[in-house]
Amino acid sequence: MIDLKALRNDPDHFRQGAEAKGTAVAIDELLELDAQKRSLLSQMESARAEQKKLAKETGPRMGQLKGAIKKASNDEKPALEQELAILEAQPAALKGKVQEAEAAIAAIEPKLQELLLTIPQPPAPDVVVGPDASANVERRRWSGDFDPEKSFAAQRGFAPKTHLELIEQHDLVDFARGVKMAGSRHYVLKGDGMRLHEAVMRMALEMMTEHHGFTPMSVPVIVREECMVGTGFFPGGREQAYHVAEKERGGGHDLFLTGTGEVGLMGVYADEILDFNQLPITATTRSTCFRREAGAAGRDTAGLYRIHQFDKVEQVVIHAADPEEHRAWHEKMMGFVEGFLQALELPYRLLDCCTGDLGHKNEAMTDIECWMPGRGELDGDGRPSGDWGETHSASRLADFQTRRLNLRYRDAKGTIRYPYALNNTVAASPRVLIPILEMHQQADGRIRIPAALQPYLSGRTMIGN
Repeated sequence: MIDLKALRNDPDHFRQGAEAKGTAVAIDELLELDAQKRSLLSQMESARAEQKKLAKETGPRMGQLKGAIKKASNDEKPALEQELAILEAQPAALKGKVQEAEAAIAAIEPKLQELLLTIPQPPAPDVVVGPDASANVERRRWSGDFDPEKSFAAQRGFAPKTHLELIEQHDLVDFARGVKMAGSRHYVLKGDGMRLHEAVMRMALEMMTEHHGFTPMSVPVIVREECMVGTGFFPGGREQAYHVAEKERGGGHDLFLTGTGEVGLMGVYADEILDFNQLPITATTRSTCFRREAGAAGRDTAGLYRIHQFDKVEQVVIHAADPEEHRAWHEKMMGFVEGFLQALELPYRLLDCCTGDLGHKNEAMTDIECWMPGRGELDGDGRPSGDWGETHSASRLADFQTRRLNLRYRDAKGTIRYPYALNNTVAASPRVLIPILEMHQQADGRIRIPAALQPYLSGRTMIGN
């Protein structure tokens, strides 16, 4: 959620930010409702102040009048009683004004909050302006001894198989039975497919906890709507989430399956005030993730690339509100992932996302893509020529999520502030299995296991006979 005070002070900044993200927003309507609410609050506060003043000024006089009425003659009583009635009516009238203002504010508040949630985080100044992913800018790449600009066959001496062909050859995944049980985009990892998946997850989690000092956490993957709203996935991404309608069955609240461990890791601290010495919080989780993938289609989404259920190791950092520290953490977190991919010997590149590809909650985002020989345009023989495929995403969110979650901290001077937050995929499987299978396939059809992964597969060096 954006800072409403900042919006009042500089609405054009948020208009331009929304325009850069290609988002239509009703800022003028929001500001009008905000002005109405502030006016009503002022009226209410004035009425309450008058109530206190009257109570202080008229209280003694009302006591005197009540005493005088008891002693007064029949001729004197009417005037005294009238004066007392006037004094007693004044607080009641002010109370009515307070109640009217409260009712008007209660009527405005839902629409005000609804509009506030639709205002996206403006892009940071260092983000390239562009309409969509076509304007993203490559920051750097690493490819080891492989050159993505040359064909796989020219460098390895044989034409590569796609991950779907390798899966079938080694009986790694059963798509048909997955679809039978749960519908399209479901699957069953089996045999060495499941072993490879588990090895990657264990390696990723161990790297983050044992080598980089992150705290491992188990978090719910089925959460209340407040968690989805608080982390910025609702209201805009509601169509991508699986909904459990508990209210219809007599439950107290509906639930939603999360699409990333970030939701749970951030939700842990919602509505809390942290001490300064608790920051930075560095946490990681392995969680099962669920996404409807509404609207996703095409040849490059086939197989394990775009599915409804997967496992992910996620990293989250919550730190003091400092822009320089924010950028430093972004680089550091991406560095962890680069070390992971280099250990897996997977060519990758970093793409800084332009304004039109940022999404609602990010002030900046960098995608990490791995080279996948089974993707891309078809050559003259009808075989894929290879292409990059997204495997990771690293986001800077400033205080956008923490405001929505009401997550705060006391700084060194004791001032209550909103911290900054970042998140970054460490490994998402089975998607990351695609480049592992395709890049490490051998001419004889076997799949070489990278040395870094071998300890998690009982020392095995190959998949296949």
